[in-house]
Amino acid sequence: MKSTKISLFLAIVALAATSCSNSPSVTEKSPTSTPAPAKPAAAALATPDPSVVDNELAVIETDYGKIKIRFYPDVAPRHVENFKKLTQENFYDGLGFHRVIPDNIIQGGDPQTRSGDPSLWGMGMPGQPTVPAEFNTRPFVKGTVGMARRGGDVNSGTSQFFICLTAHPEWDGQYTVFGEVVQGLETVRMISNVPSDGQKVQKKVTIKRVYLEKAGS
Repeated sequence: MKSTKISLFLAIVALAATSCSNSPSVTEKSPTSTPAPAKPAAAALATPDPSVVDNELAVIETDYGKIKIRFYPDVAPRHVENFKKLTQENFYDGLGFHRVIPDNIIQGGDPQTRSGDPSLWGMGMPGQPTVPAEFNTRPFVKGTVGMARRGGDVNSGTSQFFICLTAHPEWDGQYTVFGEVVQGLETVRMISNVPSDGQKVQKKVTIKRVYLEKAGS
């Protein structure tokens, strides 16, 4: 089970352990146990193309309000396609944000959060289709939406994503950036500050539904 733990691979060892005693600790998914993948050469990183614009936004309705996300199909077309496909299948409806760091980051989209045991939140489900990494030059700044993955396997992204509330330049070029929050950062901030044990929320923050809308509507 520990080998399938989906994490942001953040190496936040200082946060000690997760909320459940039978869950893997943060130190077990730190770089000391799974070496970080080498950062790709700059030439291998996709660069933004201003001529490529997505005319749809993702709207995430939560217990705390809405979050609107603009996609980056110019640098992460497969991740954008994957997120839209899951949205159109109503995959995210009823799931939750299960991991938070106050005023820093939130993570959600694990199907285990629909009705599963909280000790399994973040593990993902066996057999989920994966999306290969699409590293690019867009930086991790406030509002960035990135893809979570299983430890050091850069091509293991599925449905889990994270949203940043602060800059993380150490992740630039090492995790796939596929969008940004254009409305609802206050909602993200409130979610990041819900009660948690370590990083795991004490009570699931429900994603009521996710849908697509035309940009500018």
